[in-house]
Amino acid sequence: MPAKIDILTIEVGSTITKANGFRFSEAGGHGLEHIAQGFAKTSVDSGDVGIGVREATEELENNFGAKLTAVETFINSSAAGGLKMTVHGLTYSMTARAAREASLGAGAIVKKLSAGALDDYDLEDIKEIKPNIILLAGGVEFGEKKIVLENAEKIAALGLSVPVIYAGNSVLQKHIKAIFNSNELLIADNVFPEVDMLNVEPLRKLIHEVFSRHIVHAPGMARFAGMSSWGILPTPGAVLKGAELFAEAMGDCMVIDVGGATSDVHSVTDGSPEYAAMTTEPEPRSKRSVEGDLGVYVNAANIVHLMKDKEWEARMSDLAAMPHTQRQKELTRWLCDRAVETAVKRHAAQLVDLYTPTGKKQLVKGKDLSAIKWVIATGGALTRIDGALNSVKSVCIGPGRYLLPQPGTKILADRNYLFSALGTIAQAYPDKVKASFKAWAEKEQAANYS
Repeated sequence: MPAKIDILTIEVGSTITKANGFRFSEAGGHGLEHIAQGFAKTSVDSGDVGIGVREATEELENNFGAKLTAVETFINSSAAGGLKMTVHGLTYSMTARAAREASLGAGAIVKKLSAGALDDYDLEDIKEIKPNIILLAGGVEFGEKKIVLENAEKIAALGLSVPVIYAGNSVLQKHIKAIFNSNELLIADNVFPEVDMLNVEPLRKLIHEVFSRHIVHAPGMARFAGMSSWGILPTPGAVLKGAELFAEAMGDCMVIDVGGATSDVHSVTDGSPEYAAMTTEPEPRSKRSVEGDLGVYVNAANIVHLMKDKEWEARMSDLAAMPHTQRQKELTRWLCDRAVETAVKRHAAQLVDLYTPTGKKQLVKGKDLSAIKWVIATGGALTRIDGALNSVKSVCIGPGRYLLPQPGTKILADRNYLFSALGTIAQAYPDKVKASFKAWAEKEQAANYS
């Protein structure tokens, strides 16, 4: 008789739906043991994502050897796409930037970012984008009021029937409620309550709530959403939560996911103390960046264009979504190299020179990755193509112009796509997820050095 499955996770991705079965384990620090897995094509085009969910679950049951009964279910999804969001703050380096960090960490796609007073062109852009959510921020506590209120009045006058989140100077909350009295308005704590202080978690939670309401509009999603009492978590939010718990268990980490259309980088670190005094702007401990122009299939041409490499441009006829031939794999591996390098450098801090009357000084702008202890590679491109993990090793070269992970940083490959599944389970069982990450990391390291 096969081991009992206690937990089922379902991930409805843009192309593939994954089902994973886990059981509670007494071994490995009382974590979770992965029992079985099933895959199916996501069935959005068929008008019902439940078809893909059923097929993936049936494959899991076939691999498991028995029907699932009374299992606790957790769901994450990106099938309806991320929330289209416009973000409006006072200054780019403060409130607008802080709001953008919170948005990306919650699975939103920031289509427009503005700082300062909104003009007529900004308002036209908002109408053309037709956002799923509008985020309004601005002002440290007891700070600027006038521009924030004027922006709120301009946005309200557009008459858009979309949720608005206010995450600015809390002194203005009553005024904001009066301005948006006919809209769905959500209030979050100020994302930038003081100079040099970021407060993104309350805002991320609200965006997750809006996402859960939005995602059910994917065809057929509403019907099976009731399978879980935890709602539907955005997949990027699940990965970020997983990264945070991995860091608690094993130390500062970075997760890299190279896909067909985008390359995502998540990092959980405060950076190295030696660079802290040189930092010009605060960074969140947990950060996510999405490079929408870097993908190894849909956006492969963008990578070739960025690299200006005529040799590989001539080989683009070998491009394949699922590489099988040697030439196809070589092209995908090269695209992985370039995507990882570019995405990580965009995510990382840079050392910049500042010339002052007393001489040249070096400052840090961005996210310091030099204290990263672990890098986790996930997604098919990095974990299923021979040699692709060398792409990750190549960015672990230590601080230079970019503050990158050190040489010898430990690298893990998420070959069974379990990172997002465990991040979703963490909503209910964070300690078990941490124990699972610890057991996995120690097992992989033992295998690598045996």
